[in-house]
Amino acid sequence: MLTALFQRLFDWFRTAAGITVLVALVLTVVCTIDRGPYILVNTIVLGGMLALISVGLAMVFGVLNIPQFAHGEYFMIGGLAAYAVFKTLEGAAAPGSFFALLVPLIAIFAALLAGAAAGALTEVLAIRPLRKRARQNWVMNSFLLTVGVSVVLINLHQMVLGVEFKGISRYYTGAPVDFFGAFVSRDRIFAVLLSLVLIILFWLFMGKTRTGRAIRAVSQDETGALMVGIPLDNVTMLTMAIGCALAAVAGGSLLFLYPTYPTVGMEPLYMAWFVVILVGLGNVLGALMGGFLVGLARVLTLEYIGSGWEYVVPTALIILVLIVKPSGIFGTEVRGVLDQ
Repeated sequence: MLTALFQRLFDWFRTAAGITVLVALVLTVVCTIDRGPYILVNTIVLGGMLALISVGLAMVFGVLNIPQFAHGEYFMIGGLAAYAVFKTLEGAAAPGSFFALLVPLIAIFAALLAGAAAGALTEVLAIRPLRKRARQNWVMNSFLLTVGVSVVLINLHQMVLGVEFKGISRYYTGAPVDFFGAFVSRDRIFAVLLSLVLIILFWLFMGKTRTGRAIRAVSQDETGALMVGIPLDNVTMLTMAIGCALAAVAGGSLLFLYPTYPTVGMEPLYMAWFVVILVGLGNVLGALMGGFLVGLARVLTLEYIGSGWEYVVPTALIILVLIVKPSGIFGTEVRGVLDQ
């Protein structure tokens, strides 16, 4: 059994995905030794955030065949919800109390609920009517629709809440943790642990639960899913809600790094699309690894080249991937529900 497992690992590391991951691991080790553990810490923090956002983006594309260009605005919604709840409860929590430890979790749970509700409403009010009336040229129509949703949400933020930055200095007080000479704030550790827990829960949900299997069934064969009694409308609404909720959690958990304002979601959106294109459109599991790959590329660019170039190197990588391997380095055959 072990021999078969090692053989499978060996065969995988000979693929484009395996070679890319191996090169990334070597780069991480070498650059960490050269510049210090901050390289590893920043890669893990940024990679965890990108993984959360990218998994939702990949799932929406894989199941609904929607190029979701409003995804960054759900990052914004999560930040707004977390900010409102945290500021409301912060004063009521005595420093060092158990309730003070729970306040950030409550704020991020509020971000999750807000993102899920906003995603479900978007699917019911905008995407579902389009799906029932305009199945031809679906990708272009849905792309234009999500761009419109993005514009509406950005301008709604400006009209109702203004353009001022709304952020926090920290979720948790206390001295930073010494990580092999790198002092890491408690908020960064919290964000990393939260992203890892959510990624594991998402993996288990998709692979072990009946609802997760229903989502996968719809992404693979809409007609077959309908024949066995899977309600398509419920699955599409749930898919949109989960994808948007993951983006909102990222926005809420990183509120101390990304204070919310009308266009705060643009950067996470671009980076998430870098991930999705890099690993292959609709590849949900590949997006988990792709988040850390793009995070590493951005961290190394900032460290060795400088600010202002953080989009140049990922863009160059995307262009190279599209030329050499258009299906993405993880190569996927995932098709959307309206592309079958």
